[in-house]
Amino acid sequence: QVLRKNLQRGVALSTGSVLIYEAHKLISGFAEVHASFKVEEVIEQADYLYGSGETEKLYRLLVQHKNSDDAELLWRLARASRDLAQLSSTSAEEKRQLAYEALECAKKALEKNESNFAAHKWYGICLSDVGDFEGIKTKIGNAIVIKEHFQRAVELNPKDATTIHLIGIWCYSFAEMPWYQRKIAATLFATPPTSTFQEHTASSHLKLFSCVCTADPNFYSKNLLYLGKTYLKLNNKKMALLWLSKAKEYPAHTEEDKQV
Repeated sequence: QVLRKNLQRGVALSTGSVLIYEAHKLISGFAEVHASFKVEEVIEQADYLYGSGETEKLYRLLVQHKNSDDAELLWRLARASRDLAQLSSTSAEEKRQLAYEALECAKKALEKNESNFAAHKWYGICLSDVGDFEGIKTKIGNAIVIKEHFQRAVELNPKDATTIHLIGIWCYSFAEMPWYQRKIAATLFATPPTSTFQEHTASSHLKLFSCVCTADPNFYSKNLLYLGKTYLKLNNKKMALLWLSKAKEYPAHTEEDKQV
């Protein structure tokens, strides 16, 4: 009877071992398949969370891959870090930390793939953000580099509405630059970056904001706002009212939309 029980236990253990072995093979197989599709799955999930406005969940998902060598993951992490920094619930110290973290991720994305238009776009955005913490001299000093990355992004993807909008913002910012900042720019550059609202018209800079609407109608509340502001600076109140009304009526999905 004892012998029978021992034999039965042995058979059970043997069967269990086989099952465990087979399960291990199955899991290993799945793991190999999962590993090969992991980046695509993470990107798909990240894009869903971004579209849903789940900023904190998106950051938690992507920060796990901060050591990735994939440019697509890295620029998305840069964007998520920046978006998290923009939330009103984020403390001042966290905003600063996230800004530098975002810049590092965007820089790494560029190093991994120089031909990735989004990496150029987000590097330019993040470099501008860091300037807010390092003072106006640094911010102006980085201006040329920022614009170069935006222009490179447009070269790589001429249909990206966000980058066209950003170049428009760049031009607007220099057109609106106060005199003391122009003096700083003059000391930093042999030929300081300048732009005027008259230049907006003459060189078609104003069309940048309009091109955004052509590329992707109503894609961004801030673009509508800047169209209105630019027309107002040009003393075209009729067109200013048109675009400012559109900005006012834009459905507010984000905190930035509400500010606009």
